[in-house]
Amino acid sequence: MHLIKWLYPGLGFKRWLFVFAVGTLCVGLGAALIFNYKYIDSIEEAIFRFVYTWQGSYDYGFTAIAGGLIALLGSGLMLLATRHIIRSVITALMPEGTSARLVDLVYEKTRLSRGPAVTVIGGGHGLSVLLRGIKELTSNVTAVVTVADDGGSSGRLREELGIIPPGDLRNCLVALADTEPLMEKLFQHRFEGQSNLAGHSFGNLFLAAMAEVTGDMETALRESSKVLAVKGRVLPASKQSVRLDAILEDGTVVEGESHIPEVHGRIRRVRLYPPDVAPVPSALEAIRTADAIILGPGSLYTSIMPNLLVNGVAEELRKSRALKIYICNVMTQPGETDGYTAAMHAEAIIKHAGRGAIDFMLVNNAPISDELREKYAAEGIAPVAVDVAQINALGIGFVAADIINQSDAVRHDPDKLSRNVMRMIYDFRVS
Repeated sequence: MHLIKWLYPGLGFKRWLFVFAVGTLCVGLGAALIFNYKYIDSIEEAIFRFVYTWQGSYDYGFTAIAGGLIALLGSGLMLLATRHIIRSVITALMPEGTSARLVDLVYEKTRLSRGPAVTVIGGGHGLSVLLRGIKELTSNVTAVVTVADDGGSSGRLREELGIIPPGDLRNCLVALADTEPLMEKLFQHRFEGQSNLAGHSFGNLFLAAMAEVTGDMETALRESSKVLAVKGRVLPASKQSVRLDAILEDGTVVEGESHIPEVHGRIRRVRLYPPDVAPVPSALEAIRTADAIILGPGSLYTSIMPNLLVNGVAEELRKSRALKIYICNVMTQPGETDGYTAAMHAEAIIKHAGRGAIDFMLVNNAPISDELREKYAAEGIAPVAVDVAQINALGIGFVAADIINQSDAVRHDPDKLSRNVMRMIYDFRVS
């Protein structure tokens, strides 16, 4: 079965096998010319004598059958030899065990490379959940990630080393990685104890070191992607150090991304400081050339909005002819989106990025268990209500689907989410 897989459409294998066969035929013909046709005549005469002795007569159809069988044997030997040559090379270059599933890897990579170009904009754990699923459906993925995080390990490295926060970038790299489980575990490992390393993740430190070695975080991410065998690209929205501020309805200004949810005030809008933040050109190019642009999932004001406030990002988003999908949060977020409906989430994005930033919303329609509702209600969290009329009034289409996993908490499910996103892309995008 594995041998037959090499003949599947799209691998680019059969054409080179054919070229190899033509080359072999040329070598054989050349050898026959060099050594004279009498050797071929001798083989044909031997077939004639064998058949005549056996049958008492001779039909030249036997010669054609013998030639066909020899050609079939030669083709099988060519295919087998080619496969083992490739396996020998791959075994020397790739990790142990890879060669045994080589045809599956080649077929999968070819299939994924033909998938639509998807640019995902956001940050936090929600973005990495989507990336973990969508990498199984297309390898043409670019994650444009917020750099406004100022808490935890990322915040400490940002202050001490003057780099953009690596935490969300690390999560996206790991989510898109096609590597050994131990490597993923290593990148996500967080040091414990009372030392200066306590609280830092190894992946954050790795990216910080790589940024110093290579000169900037964009290059560090590109080189780290090679280490982790990342399917797609991870890009920061900007390489500048920025601060996210929130202006509340009462006029209060809250400075710093990590402090915004603590205030529990109604947010009017958010802004970046400094106000003129230079974008990463390749991030703008990824938006410009995408077949589909996905916003979220993730914290509305602290994960998605900071990207849209970087110079040029919202403008490129509005101008893009790509299908633009906003994945709405399933639950409200305390101190950030208390009491928000689905339409209020979308309206906030339009307020910051302008009309044309969203074509469709993807919302959850799976019922949430009573047990989990009670658990979340105790923390001031509620399911986001899908207010259809208000969504339509914004000029936005929407798709409702089961996109969650609620075994012990309500979370987006990577497979359900990515399948529904890809279905929307194929159904709604303009060709």
